[in-house]
Amino acid sequence: MNDNIKNSQGVDSILGDPKKALWKMSIPLIISLFITSLYSVIDAIWVSGLGADALAGVGFVSPIFIALMGIGNGLGAGSASALSKYIGEENRQKANNGAIHTIFITLIISVIATIMLLIFLNDILLGMGAGSTIGYAMDYGVILSLGSILVILSNALYGVLRGEGDASRTMYAMLFSSILNMVLDPIFIYGLNLGVKGAAIATLISLLLVNIILFYWFYVKKDTYLKPFLSNYRFSKSISIDILKVGLPASLELINNALFAALFSLLLVVVASTDAVAVYSTGWRVVTIATTPIIAIATALISVVGANYGAKKYDEILVAHRYSMKIAILFGFIAAMVVYLFAPQIVSVFAYTGTSTRLTPPLIAFLSVIVIYFPTMGYGCTSTFVFQGTGNGITAMFQTILRETVFTLAFAILLAIVLGYGEYGAWWGIILGEIVVNTITMVWADLHIKRLIKSNKE
Repeated sequence: MNDNIKNSQGVDSILGDPKKALWKMSIPLIISLFITSLYSVIDAIWVSGLGADALAGVGFVSPIFIALMGIGNGLGAGSASALSKYIGEENRQKANNGAIHTIFITLIISVIATIMLLIFLNDILLGMGAGSTIGYAMDYGVILSLGSILVILSNALYGVLRGEGDASRTMYAMLFSSILNMVLDPIFIYGLNLGVKGAAIATLISLLLVNIILFYWFYVKKDTYLKPFLSNYRFSKSISIDILKVGLPASLELINNALFAALFSLLLVVVASTDAVAVYSTGWRVVTIATTPIIAIATALISVVGANYGAKKYDEILVAHRYSMKIAILFGFIAAMVVYLFAPQIVSVFAYTGTSTRLTPPLIAFLSVIVIYFPTMGYGCTSTFVFQGTGNGITAMFQTILRETVFTLAFAILLAIVLGYGEYGAWWGIILGEIVVNTITMVWADLHIKRLIKSNKE
């Protein structure tokens, strides 16, 4: 089998049966995102051994890390959407040019993000309410900020691979990074006695090596379908717009999630304490790993929708959307039952020593309540990603802001402060906000696809 045939298999997949394409793209993503989320949980387990204040300090930096991941994932989504569309249009030269555009755009944005973080990090953390935990937060946050480019670039390059339908290689890279991180964490945190600084250093080392692997595939082995070579680069305003019109809103969408996490942490400090932040940030790691299959299915949907959008096969987009919702809702129900039934056992791995043991009751309570919205995430998340796949990034961003910053935060403030239910009210605010906007998004996406089908028949 020659390289051209082998490398085109992913392309053939995303342009074939949408149901089969979803599974072929989703399974490697589920595995890779699961391991990545598991790393996040294990990272919290190791840090919790340093005490509740260390766990809270790292928790305050979590929104910033989410923001950096969000920028990378957003640019990756913009890349996957644009490149898969070009492939659907059978314009490989434009797709190659789009791939190198992705890298240049990512490098520029990464430098800006690093400079801004290094200047304003301390003020951001204090504004979030870090207070007595600011020392831990800065120890972790400064090192992470210095490696911003590693966080953003790796996630953007994953988008290039997904754009050509190659989810397997993305899986290998993410698995390597996460497993290496898990191995390095205890060595740097306890073996070298670096504490939370060690956790940050371990993260950056693993990301550096995974970026090296990605560049090896593109520029040394040269066996990817897309060729992001300088020789293929011709500046194109239209390509830049195609990437950024999805990439920037998707980045802002995920940065908005980080903003929500920061504001929500501040709300918890006001109505409870920094322990409540530790409960939320730690519990949310469990939520992330439990809902990994849903995110994977939605992420895979971007490339499937993008390719069929480029080929003007709008009926296939409708099939892909409805099928993705069904399997994502099923995964949501399964995840909710598992987390609810095993909440005490899950919590025991975080609260195993010293001051962290006091977090056990509220962590169990948080996990037992938050699972309620999991099934609605199944149809909400996939519906949002339909808009990214068709190049409507601003619409997808608006939906996320509506969900997180408007409805969810409003419900949380209402229940936690106005009605006086404290941190428990804040948790219920998340649930109500998610349910309301996920339902709106599902109807919106279905109408959007039907309009595409109708316009194609006129």
